[in-house]
Amino acid sequence: MSGHSKWATTKHKKAVIDAKRGKMFAKLIKNVEVAARTGGGDPAGNPTLYDAIQKAKKNSVPNDNIDRAVKRGSGLEAGGADWQTIMYEGYGPNGVAMLIECLTDNRNRAATEVRTALTRNGGSLADAGSVSYMFSRKGVVIVPKAGTSEDDVMMAVLDAGAEEVNDLGEAYEVVSEPSDLIAVRTALQDAGIEYESAESSLIPSVNVQLDEDGARKVFKLIDVLEDCDDVQNVFANFDVSDEVMAAVG
Repeated sequence: MSGHSKWATTKHKKAVIDAKRGKMFAKLIKNVEVAARTGGGDPAGNPTLYDAIQKAKKNSVPNDNIDRAVKRGSGLEAGGADWQTIMYEGYGPNGVAMLIECLTDNRNRAATEVRTALTRNGGSLADAGSVSYMFSRKGVVIVPKAGTSEDDVMMAVLDAGAEEVNDLGEAYEVVSEPSDLIAVRTALQDAGIEYESAESSLIPSVNVQLDEDGARKVFKLIDVLEDCDDVQNVFANFDVSDEVMAAVG
């Protein structure tokens, strides 16, 4: 898992300044709109909305865009779409298992995009249930190091339900049960520790170790999938060593 998390963290930092910035903004805004529609437009009473807004702000999404998304989601402003969450299961190169989470207003378009991305890049769609059993839903908080030690993080979150703290190189990853996510995030805030993101994620129980060639193929497929407008998240069960990460760049 650490290899995948390190890769995702590195990629996330690059994404803020690269050409896909507009696409990432659109996905973050979509998250805000759906959270507001599901749990109401008040972040104080809707932790999912609070976390979606925080993530959008930390990725430099303008406040006006965030405010309008909240209003659309909560019905105060017209124009909200009927977003549906769909999870596709598939396999990538080297037998890597993938869960592809879509947020879409057009199921047929989403299915076509996902199938095309997989088949053109060495992957394939899988039957429902054939991949999902390898993943567990967890709460994940990413904490930038920035002068914070692993012990500081551990002490802050231990009594809040955190299961483990992983060192990702430039950040720590705090894993908990999804029901403890808010308590963990609140414990970090109370301890004065900045966090980068707090969200529900899918973590694999078994990982496929990738060599350089396999890593390049899997990274390319995930890039293509994440470039699809309907795809919000891609979860995959691969691991890569620091040497492979360095070689792939």
